[in-house]
Amino acid sequence: MAPSRATILITGETGTGKELIAKAVHSHSTRSEQPFIAVNSSSIPSELLESTLFGHVRGAFTGAIASRKGYFELAHRGTIFFDEIGTISVETQAKLLRVIQDREFMPVGSSETVKVDVRIVAATNADLKRAVDEGRFREDLYYRLNVINLVLPPLRDRREDIPLLIDYFFQKYCRENEKFLDAQGNPTLRFDADAMQIVLDHNWPGNVRELENVVERAVVLAGAPGVSADVLPDYLLTAGGMRVRRDESGHLPADASLFEVVADFERRKIIEALEASNWSQTEAAEELRIPLSTLNQKIKRLNIDVRRRGEKSKGHDASV
Repeated sequence: MAPSRATILITGETGTGKELIAKAVHSHSTRSEQPFIAVNSSSIPSELLESTLFGHVRGAFTGAIASRKGYFELAHRGTIFFDEIGTISVETQAKLLRVIQDREFMPVGSSETVKVDVRIVAATNADLKRAVDEGRFREDLYYRLNVINLVLPPLRDRREDIPLLIDYFFQKYCRENEKFLDAQGNPTLRFDADAMQIVLDHNWPGNVRELENVVERAVVLAGAPGVSADVLPDYLLTAGGMRVRRDESGHLPADASLFEVVADFERRKIIEALEASNWSQTEAAEELRIPLSTLNQKIKRLNIDVRRRGEKSKGHDASV
């Protein structure tokens, strides 16, 4: 769809990379040598948005000491990207609709129209159809924007991308910080098996942006090329851990993912070792031949309630 003139609406959760997709569309279009102008609709005060988009003439309002071109004029022959399009006012929506339909607009305070050739790509993390139903977004503008709808899935639904993204961010931040680079300038930093499993298990509510922050933190704090779970944020270990689905009989469902199968096996082996050692984590770690710190991390990640199970075991011993 990139070479076309069609307007595109990109939808997806925060942090899924909507602006990157918009830039990719622009770079693969016939407009790639022309400007790409990004507009963060939610960060511009509503009273300034109109003049920011369409420009203004001198004296149009208090403080307008000189005429100024707006983003639409600056983006002529190129692409203008509206991030969080659902936040713009109803008044600005009407003027935006006219630009899309007629390819022209009036700067604030002017009586002359300016013609532009601009491709529009918009993005939102909100449900625009619901906003239309509730009267917060114009229906005619919604259909003008939604010629082609690109839905970006959250990171938790494309976990196979996580190792690829991690490699990319290691390259970026190792070079930026000049750390853990070989003679050719390639990064040598890697997550060890346990740290990688924690990263793969996490649901990433902040999506790719959250993952990037975690990798950058790892680069800054790592003391060796093998990054252990010690450098991961605490919330990755305590924010719910790996959830394993089970059917009514308590078994893994037939469509269980590899992550769930591995987590279920680890959880059973750890509980067996803890029960055999009367819930002594030190002895269980020795039995499993892993460091105590690693066992503690796995207990948190796999949601094993050590305290409750240990108390239950002690109560049973006392009754005997």
